Order: sequence, then structure tokens, then C-alpha cells
Amino acid sequence: MIVPEALRYEIGPAARIAARVAGAGPAVLLLHGVGTASASFRAQFDGLEDAFELIAWDAFGYGGSSEPPPSAGLDDYVDAAVALLDVREVRDAHVVGVSWGGVVATRLALRQPRRVRTLALISSTSGRKDKDAVRDGFPARIASLEQEGVRAWAEARVHRQVSPTASAELRREIVETAVGSVRLPGFAAALGTLADTDHRARLGEVRAPAVVLAGERDSVTGAAESRVLAAGIPGAELVLVPGGGHLLNQEAPGVVNEVLRRHWQAHDGREGDEE
Repeated sequence: MIVPEALRYEIGPAARIAARVAGAGPAVLLLHGVGTASASFRAQFDGLEDAFELIAWDAFGYGGSSEPPPSAGLDDYVDAAVALLDVREVRDAHVVGVSWGGVVATRLALRQPRRVRTLALISSTSGRKDKDAVRDGFPARIASLEQEGVRAWAEARVHRQVSPTASAELRREIVETAVGSVRLPGFAAALGTLADTDHRARLGEVRAPAVVLAGERDSVTGAAESRVLAAGIPGAELVLVPGGGHLLNQEAPGVVNEVLRRHWQAHDGREGDEE
């Protein structure tokens, strides 16, 4: 399938969010990670649009979206996600976050529980504020992107995004998605929110039915991070995918799509919790 063209939505003064939309049925909001963008959900559009309305955004500073606001914090991304749902006239949605997108999704579930029908966190984390070595490496990652350019930067890191058995075609797709969508302001702002976030103490407040997915060969966030999320969120299901790497929704779409479909169908009749 060819991924849908991005549409641009005005969500406020000088603020625009681009999103790819396809399908009909209960709404699904798809939130990408720091090194990719909405086009990374190609396999989800291909496998799930038959029964769901899929809305995959480009976060601030990615793709067709406007640059992040000054000193952007995680709540700015949550506000943008809510505004996108509003402009699409979506009352609540199944929310899926991959890697950093899962951090945004978790905060959305905490701040706006009535808007989150279910929560799916893929290869995600509770944040990086507690991990000094990881957080302290962020300036070097930003400098690398600035100095090398997006293509060289993406080609140098793609091996960490997937397992060693991932196809050359998938690796090229990941690089091309980055080249077409990743911009320095968006990347830097997203890393900044990761460095400033630690959701562990609040995971018990999440009320949305949750499923947490991780590849057992993920060398970026790692399965251990997903175990923390699943243990902290009440009633969360943990799915570990043998052989899977970090960009699990792209590398193992059959497994991921099956788990998502089952999870969403199990909770299609759920009413949003009171705030």
C-alpha cells in the first residue's frame, strides 16, 4: 500500500500539525518516535484501515508540521494531539505510541483520560530523566544530526533500529522516512522532552486499558523498559516479540497489527473515564 498523503490541520495561531488519515471506524491516533515520522505507520495503514480510522501525525518539527513552540515541553505535544483530535471531531481514540511517541501517549492518558479509549505502547519508555548516561548523550546526538545531515545520520543508526535479520528494503524505508521528515528543531525538542520526563511514579494513574509491546532484540529502549511500563500500569498486558528490534511496528507488522486489532476490538464499547 502507498501511505496516504499528509493533510495539514491548523490547530492554533501559527501552529499546524500534518497527519496521514485513512480508513473508517473507531479512531486510532498513531504517534511516532524521535527518528521517524507518520510514514513509518505504512504497515498499520495496510493492515488495519479496513476496520479503523487511522490518524498518524507528524509531531512538531517533523514532516509537514510547524516547528515546535519555544522551550517545548511534553504537555505541548499532548495539547497538539488533543487539538488534532478536536479538529478531526474525534471524541476519543485508541492511542498508539512508538518509542518517544509512547511517552507522549502516556502523558495524554494521564492528562486527558476521557480522550484515550485504549493505550498501546510499542518499544517505549517511562522517560529518560532518571538515566544520566542516556540523557547526557542527547547533545551529541543532536550535534551528529546537525553536522552530518539527515541521510548520513539515519544511515549510521538504522542498524540499531531493527534486528540483525531485518531486510535491506526495510532499512532503506526507515532511512528514506527520516530523510523526508526529520528536521533538527523537531528532533532536538523531542529529545528535550525525553530528558525531562520520568513517568514511573504516575504509571499507576493510567486508567486506559493498556498493552505494551517490545522486541526481545530491541537495543534502544530494550525489553526491560517495557516491563517497567507493563508492571506499573494497572492491568496492562505485556507482549514480547521474539527476534524483534526497536521499530517493531515496521519490522514485525503482522504480530503488532494482530495484537492491536485484538486489543481495540476488546474495548470498542468502553466509555471514557471521568477526568
